[in-house]
Amino acid sequence: MQARFTPGQVVARREMLDGREWLLYPVRVVADEGDLVAVYLSERTPLTFGPGEFSWGPHPWSLHDPVWQSDGVLQIQRASDAYAVWQRRRGDAFEGWYVNFQQPLRRGVHGFDTLDLELDLWIPGDGSPSRWKDVEEFHALERSGALSPEQADQVRRAAADVTDLVSRGAPWWERWRDWRPPEDWEVPGPIGPGTLR
Repeated sequence: MQARFTPGQVVARREMLDGREWLLYPVRVVADEGDLVAVYLSERTPLTFGPGEFSWGPHPWSLHDPVWQSDGVLQIQRASDAYAVWQRRRGDAFEGWYVNFQQPLRRGVHGFDTLDLELDLWIPGDGSPSRWKDVEEFHALERSGALSPEQADQVRRAAADVTDLVSRGAPWWERWRDWRPPEDWEVPGPIGPGTLR
């Protein structure tokens, strides 16, 4: 088993597609409990995109300024889950939870690997109804064969698990609702593709 990372440590979060880095950015470790990892993506964090052609085309974020544009987000994921939960704030105000369906995290020496599988769920913090996002994009990936039947089934099972947790009022991520980053955490510098082995 890989050693755990320490709070405050800067590690890499990589999206791997076609066996290569499709998207790479630094995050700061909030907690590493072995079976649960929480990292913080700071506003204005540099994003790095893998060179060359990819089966899914260029990463959608590569069409914009290559930095994280939104307010910082806390990304929380349990080891075997095919989703991460992102705490979204606007300044000091908690806005809600953004559930990002993705491959389970794979731990490495320098950080964590995953791949966003397109489907998302927005859970507003004010108790209003949840909203699915990128449903058509998910179906398009599935129809094109870019998502294997196993990957699509994995996303559907994860989506059912999340909606069940929310409907029962038992979301495990609620303990992170009031978390805020320490004021002295600076934005990490860029990490280049292929530099982490």
